[in-house]
Amino acid sequence: MRLDRLKAFALSLPQTTVVKQWGEILVHKVAGKMFFLIALDADVIDGIIFKCTPDEFDELTEIDGIAQAPYCAKRHWVRVADLDALPEKELLARIRRSYDLVVAKLPKKVQANLK
Repeated sequence: MRLDRLKAFALSLPQTTVVKQWGEILVHKVAGKMFFLIALDADVIDGIIFKCTPDEFDELTEIDGIAQAPYCAKRHWVRVADLDALPEKELLARIRRSYDLVVAKLPKKVQANLK
C-alpha cells in the first residue's frame, strides 16, 4: 500500500490532523488524541501503529508481521511491520476502528463537534 493512500485515508476521517513527532513518525490525531501512526524511513513506510481492543490485539498479534506497539499501552496498540500482513480493505477498516475507539473516549461535547 502506498504512503499517499494511507495518509489520504487517515486525513479523510473527520477533524483529523497530522504532525511529525519523534523523528520521522507521522502522528494522526483527532481532538488532539492520536489514533494512527506511520513510521517512516525517508519516504518509505517502516511500519504503522493503530489502537485496538484487547480482544483484537490477541487476534492481530497472532499474525506474522504484527506485534505490540512499543511505548504504547499494552494490549491496546499494535504495530504492523509488514503491510502485506493484512489485506488493504481490512487495514483501512482497522485504521477507521482505531479512530472510532479514540473518539468514543472523548467527552460527549467534543464528539458532537466531530460530526
